[in-house]
Amino acid sequence: MSDAKKTNAMRILESMGIPFQTDRYEFDEDALDAVTAAGKLGIEAGRVFKTIVMRTDENEICVFCVPADREVSLKKARAASGAREIAPVKGHELLALTGYVRGGCSPIGMKKRYRVFIDETAVLYDRVHVSAGLRGIQLVISGDDLARAADAVFADIALEAAR
Repeated sequence: MSDAKKTNAMRILESMGIPFQTDRYEFDEDALDAVTAAGKLGIEAGRVFKTIVMRTDENEICVFCVPADREVSLKKARAASGAREIAPVKGHELLALTGYVRGGCSPIGMKKRYRVFIDETAVLYDRVHVSAGLRGIQLVISGDDLARAADAVFADIALEAAR
């Protein structure tokens, strides 16, 4: 792969000597959710981890990675981060805070270092998928390597998504 096609997340993984693969899919501007990505990749949604950026009551930015078919539990996110209140950042803030756009937000290589929490279900799989930093490209990586690259901790942060 030429360097022009590499994302910041890929370069960081390479510099750390962390093995990864990429999976590419055609994305649709009207369906940028991780469940759709999982379907296009032909893999179960529990293996695709979406990145949710949140702000605490003390204005700290925290990053949460949960399976595509689940949601971040605000109660569990508060407990993991030690915050009294927490809420997702607005979509228009995402690029300025992280350097990434909705549907292409990776927990690796954000503009600033934020605390990152990965749902503990990531350890159930030998490899998980997470955004590579561009829409339509997923990194395939072990949960432990993802945590190391993102300087993240595993936590119980997800709940079943509303149907």
